[in-house]
Formats: sequence, structure tokens, C-alpha cells
Amino acid sequence: MLSNTKRQLAPAQLDALLRESTGIGCRVDAELTDGWFNTAYRVLLDDGRPAVVKLAPHDDVPVLRYERGIMATEAMVYRLAAASPGCGVPMPDLLHAGDGFLVISTLDGSPWDKLADEIAPASASPLRRELGRIVAGLHRLTPADGRFGYPAAESALSAADWGTAFTAMVEAMLEDAARWNSALGVPPDDVRTLVAEGGYALDEVTEPCLVHFDLWPGNIFVRMADDGSAARVTGLIDHERAFWGDPAAELISLAFGGETGPDSALVAGYTEAGGRFGSGPAFRHRLALYGLYLGLLLVTECGPRGYQDADHVAFCRDYLDARIAELRALR
Repeated sequence: MLSNTKRQLAPAQLDALLRESTGIGCRVDAELTDGWFNTAYRVLLDDGRPAVVKLAPHDDVPVLRYERGIMATEAMVYRLAAASPGCGVPMPDLLHAGDGFLVISTLDGSPWDKLADEIAPASASPLRRELGRIVAGLHRLTPADGRFGYPAAESALSAADWGTAFTAMVEAMLEDAARWNSALGVPPDDVRTLVAEGGYALDEVTEPCLVHFDLWPGNIFVRMADDGSAARVTGLIDHERAFWGDPAAELISLAFGGETGPDSALVAGYTEAGGRFGSGPAFRHRLALYGLYLGLLLVTECGPRGYQDADHVAFCRDYLDARIAELRALR
């Protein structure tokens, strides 16, 4: 995906960057073009290891408030998972974290969205169940300071309680939307009112956990069995947008890959692994709020990233419109 935030380096420049920072150079195999924010290159390190190098945008490139410092968030997630092997979440290993870049190991398999047509229907349900178990493990990761919101200090979007943190996250998105003249299709004060009306539901969340919030199929790696009869999840990628919050918020991006209702295979796997998403009117109200937040994000990010594709812009607007209608229907 073409984006104004992507930072391009020639192969010789990337090799020099790694050699200076890590003492190990690389040969570039290819740019991985599926990402929407960072630039990623598949490389072969001089010591023979295949790896992926992710580059953050230049410091002078405009980004959204929540995106400030998010590459450090991804590094944090890798370190937390490595220090908590009991969480059972497959993901790349962090090989090096430098100033504005990461070097991570490669994963077996391919992104789920690339294999969707090859996965037999009989394999899809067990795969979603396995994903549910993995997500439950991810949610066992918790902040040392007990705070909610985005981990990166640069965003200044954290608080001691979830209601305050989430309200600040929405307010920052509204400020970014105003900055970029984003056509939200709804007055900002109406959004603030919708969030305030859900305050009682947000207050039910008292313990923060790590929420990936970007678990669409493109960020879930899957490996097919040699005979094509089964598949398994081999890893989760792109953790930079993670925040400390309500585990139920994870269902918003997971819904892009399949059913997430109480009778779904995903929730069954999550529950088997000890996870609890919640239920009842307050739970449904929170889900609607998290969908609203994602809708605001999708529309607003089109500005700084320079997205021009008419179909994508229309999808983002339609998604936000539907989430606003859903919240209004809860009144």
C-alpha cells in the first residue's frame, strides 16, 4: 500500500544502517509492500539468518497522535512475550531494536488473507478456535504500572482508568481529524456525547491487558499442512498499535476475519484458554464504542497517509457511518 508515512532506503543504505547499529550487514531480498504505515524489507543478514527490517517514518513526517512512538511499542510487545513464555503467543523474535527501526525474525507460512481461498471449510473453524486460544494468551500480558491506554509516552494517551484513557484516545482522534480536515460525517460534539453516554460501560473495565487491535487476517500468519487438509497459526505480527485496555476491544479487528459472536469458534477457543470477553448490555455498548474508535481512525488516517483510492476511502466512511448508527440505536 502506498503511504506518505513510508520511509524508503536503498539496499546499500539499509545495509549501512544495520552494519553501523548492529555490526551485521544485510542483503535485501524484497520490500514487503502489504504494510500501510511502516516500511518493511525482507533481508538476509550477513550471518545467514533471514529477517525482516521495519523502518518507522522519519521524525518530520506527520502522523496521528496515537502513532507517536509506536515502533517502541512493538519492541515492547516482543520483549514482554519473550519474558512470558507461558502466554503461548507465537510471534517473531526481536533481533534488534534501533533508532527508528526493528529487526525481527521471519515466520513460517503466509498471511491468512493470502491463503483464504486455499483453506478448506473444514479447517477454518479449528483455525479460528486456535486463534482464540492464542488471543487469550496475548491478553495475559499486563502493564507493570497498571495504567490504561497507549504505552508510548510520546502519545501522552494513558490514564489510571479505562474510561479516562479511552475518552482521551477518542479526543486525540477528533483533534487529528480536525487537523487533516477529515470528513467524518458527524459533528465532533456528537461523537463526544456518544462516548460520554457509554461511560457507565467503560467503567466496568478495571484491569488492563494488552490489546493488539489490528488482528485482521493480514496480520495473522498461517501455515498449511503439506496435504492441504489442515492449517495452523504460526504467528501474529504488527503489534505497534497495541494498547492497554479492555480485552473485548480485540473483537473489533478480529471480526474482519470471521464470526466473533458468543457461539463462534474463536470465542470458544478464547474461553477454553481461560479468557473472558464479557456479555450483557454494557459489553455490547463497549463493543460499539470500540467500533466507533476504529471508524474514526480509518477515516482520519487517510489524511496524513495520502490515501487516494476511492474504494478504500468509501469503505472507511461506510464503516464509520455504520458504527455511529449502531451506537445511536443503543439509546
